[in-house]
Amino acid sequence: MTSVQPLSANAGTAPKTPYTPAALHDLVLQSLDDDQAQEVVSIPLEGKSSVADYMVIASGRSTRQVAAMAQKLAERIKHGGFGHVRIEGLPAADWVLIDAGDVVVHLFRPEVRTFYNLERMWAFGDAGAA
Repeated sequence: MTSVQPLSANAGTAPKTPYTPAALHDLVLQSLDDDQAQEVVSIPLEGKSSVADYMVIASGRSTRQVAAMAQKLAERIKHGGFGHVRIEGLPAADWVLIDAGDVVVHLFRPEVRTFYNLERMWAFGDAGAA
């Protein structure tokens, strides 16, 4: 498992992990775990969509937590050597989209996540999808 490097003054050095979609995915999951994200779901998209290799969906307890998780995740991705990310929705922080290229992350407040129900929309071919 790839560990997330702590944010430090030396964070601008060369990448600690070779770039692969799986390594980026591991960093994302570890970051969300460190920040106590709730109900983290990872959906593999390789071969199903050209959007990304993975989609990760998670919830925060409040807009403040959602915004903090998004900002920390963007920093960790950058300092991990995976490049810059695009972030949408940060000012309101009800639904924040982090596009890291091979991994797309959706962070929600619980009520907003329930309303949009992205898991169901992207669960094509899964037995539980109705």
